Amino acid sequence: MTERSSLVSRLGYADDARLVILSCDDLGSCHGATVGVYQAMREGSATCASIMMPAPWAHFASEMYAGDDIGVHLTLNAEHPSYRWGPLTHAPSLLSGEGGFPRSVDDLWEHADSTEVLRECRAQISRAIEWGIDVTHLAPHLTAITLRPQFFDVYIELAVEFQLPVRLPSTLTEAQAGFPFRKLAAEEGVLFPDHFDHDWREGSRERVLNSLRNLQPGVTEIHVQPCIDTPEIRALGDVANGWIDDYNFVVNDASLKQAIVDSGATMIGYRALRDAMRAQ
Repeated sequence: MTERSSLVSRLGYADDARLVILSCDDLGSCHGATVGVYQAMREGSATCASIMMPAPWAHFASEMYAGDDIGVHLTLNAEHPSYRWGPLTHAPSLLSGEGGFPRSVDDLWEHADSTEVLRECRAQISRAIEWGIDVTHLAPHLTAITLRPQFFDVYIELAVEFQLPVRLPSTLTEAQAGFPFRKLAAEEGVLFPDHFDHDWREGSRERVLNSLRNLQPGVTEIHVQPCIDTPEIRALGDVANGWIDDYNFVVNDASLKQAIVDSGATMIGYRALRDAMRAQ
């Protein structure tokens, strides 16, 4: 039995089923993202999201929580030029010279101690649980802990510890990554979608529609980043344009709903994967 058929069958579907997770990142990063993400799930087509626990609006996001399908967006970077946040654990190796997390993944990889990465990521998951969130999965911010072997060990250790499925790249080969990350996760019993469609550049409309037109059998996660239009969001720069368009696309645009119908996809969240993982 293939990895794909094993996953969809464990979720209760035929092996040729096409299941789609439409996920939102950066819940809690700012007010506009928090409101936008919740509306994308509650009024639009999104099925789950992940929360950035060290970010300034995370507690507000937890207060808005009402049983939604929410994972932890494990955060070790603060990439915006004029907007900072830092580690919950105040770990020295996770701090940049200007305060807060490093801006770039390369800077993080150069200085971060894996023991402090483990402590910080565990603190982020634990705080989400303490704040009342029924955590459904783990997803890395900027792929910071998926493509570095010693940090990937942290990722999988926490997935096993908390019995949570994870997001993994699907367009990157093991040869390109330099280690068999998907095989290692599977050997530990950690579940993850078969396919992950994303592009960290702003704006998702055409990418999402194209992905829905070309779905493969199995579980496909498609990433969007919706934000409502506010002065706060605009102050972050031109990147806000794509986030605002993501919001309008996911919440207000009938073309997305029609594309989902036309694709024949069944929409699910990560909670289905978590429940299957915990039942094994």
